[in-house]
Amino acid sequence: MYEGVVQDLIDELGQLPGVGPKGAQRIAFHLLTADPDDVRRLAATLIQVTEKVKFCRICGNVAENEECKVCRDTRRDPSVICVVEEPKDVAAIEKIREYRGRYHVLGGAISPIDGVGPDDLRIRELMTRLADGAVTEVILATDPNLEGEATATYLARLIKPLGVRVTRPASGLPVGGELEYADEVTLGRAFEGRRTLNV
Repeated sequence: MYEGVVQDLIDELGQLPGVGPKGAQRIAFHLLTADPDDVRRLAATLIQVTEKVKFCRICGNVAENEECKVCRDTRRDPSVICVVEEPKDVAAIEKIREYRGRYHVLGGAISPIDGVGPDDLRIRELMTRLADGAVTEVILATDPNLEGEATATYLARLIKPLGVRVTRPASGLPVGGELEYADEVTLGRAFEGRRTLNV
């Protein structure tokens, strides 16, 4: 639609997850009218990210060193590992400041329709971490969707024979939500995970 480098920019931005054609066009035109120094800073940051950021050799989280800051933190409880799909999930859990254990990032979820099987994930590395018996609990915090549930079930079957406690975060109704808008699965989970009120 546009010519030359402008269309190239729109096409490249359109490749980003969650950015459709209209969003790509909007971002492209924002960049065209932005201060050139801001655009240069963005470009330099993008290059730095590709050159400096790698994945932690222990857990698979993003890191600028061989190990991420969570794995380097000696105050973290090494007996509990929270398994997540992606590094962004680590960031989400860290925001609540409730969890003090370690992590293991799988790099996705089992999804036969997308051609992702157990061998495509960091499951072998997880099993190696569990082999010495130091871990007493594994929290399977995969997404509460079809792929996440399949991955959690697969992992639970692998881990339980090791004598490690396997848990899953509670799921159910969001605070401020209304019952009539909840889907059956969410409502069912809310009833399964109900707790006693201390009044």
